[in-house]
Amino acid sequence: MPIAKEGFREIAISTVVLAALAFGGSLIHWSLAIPFIVVWLWVLSFFRDPKRVGEYQPGDLCSPADGTITEISELDHHDCIDGPAVRIGMFLSLFNVHINRSPCAGTVRDILYKEGEFLDARHPECGERNESNTLVIDPESSMSGPVVVRQISGLVARRIICNVKVSDKMPIGYRFGLIKFGSRTELIIPRVAGTEIKVGIGDSVRGGLTILASQPLSNNDSDRATVEAPEKLAKVT
Repeated sequence: MPIAKEGFREIAISTVVLAALAFGGSLIHWSLAIPFIVVWLWVLSFFRDPKRVGEYQPGDLCSPADGTITEISELDHHDCIDGPAVRIGMFLSLFNVHINRSPCAGTVRDILYKEGEFLDARHPECGERNESNTLVIDPESSMSGPVVVRQISGLVARRIICNVKVSDKMPIGYRFGLIKFGSRTELIIPRVAGTEIKVGIGDSVRGGLTILASQPLSNNDSDRATVEAPEKLAKVT
């Protein structure tokens, strides 16, 4: 099972602490070590980083995270979009993969970090009040934009990681960051004629694989493509 390098510190600390607790418990009775071993296995599982290969149609926007759809809202105006928008929010539990991926191919226009609170990621106001990191992406020229992804901390999460910079080019499904422990991720797209939402409230989604929405293109390209996200980004020249 591939492990996200961003979790090595937490894994190392948990290994030392939980090993000591498991050893101490085993001195009393071997069964007392089992809960600590289970917690250690959960820490490893939390930082799993599965390889994802998705199949996309032109105009598709894939899920930027694993989780459960908790919101689909039509907005009259969104500042990053500078117009009407659709926001799709998903809750990431402590048992989901917490890797974030690019919902489309495009160039990073802006990255906006905001300090904030740490409300439970299911709280209706967590999107506005919690610590967050917003990625504004200019998609390939044939798709409406910009496309926005927001990484939002939760009650347990205390660190948002974003590994891309302004002017980086990302293919669809590219692994760009991670939120440590329970959190929320939002996809915000322009509300234009022909936008199709492919998911509903309560649906389980997988980052880089599940198609959340589809938007009309400015050309007639209709070829289906299978894409494996590369490990390195291309730079805008």
